[in-house]
Amino acid sequence: MEYKRIVAVTGLPGLYEILSSKSDGAIVRSLEEGSTKFVSSRVHNLSHLESIEVYTTRDNVNLAEVFQAMKGSAEALPNVKDNKLLKGYFEKVYPELDFERVYASDMKKMVKWFEVLQKNNVDFTLVAEEGEEGQSSADVLEAADEKA
Repeated sequence: MEYKRIVAVTGLPGLYEILSSKSDGAIVRSLEEGSTKFVSSRVHNLSHLESIEVYTTRDNVNLAEVFQAMKGSAEALPNVKDNKLLKGYFEKVYPELDFERVYASDMKKMVKWFEVLQKNNVDFTLVAEEGEEGQSSADVLEAADEKA
């Protein structure tokens, strides 16, 4: 499973892998349940994880960079119900986060998504933009459509 095929869908909990895209939506599979469904673009928005950036005290960083820091940390993942533990965890793991603009709800999502990605053995290292691989995310989605 490739990181560039993982999306968050507005209005639906969890993360999904894009199996195929169409002009009016996409067919996605839940990483938690394994169920497959059609998601209409009229009702939902799809956000690719590789395009999500996180506010820091310097320049914004890609979400994958925060995930890499979480993976490399010896700190245990915090309970997402305790906002103070969440903030303390990210202060140790990624202290450059801009805690005035990154809310507790954002930190909860990052922890939950990280757990899901770890369970599914998703490699979230970033590949160079279109250059090294020669394919953009749109190319990958078009190839998936051809397979389907």
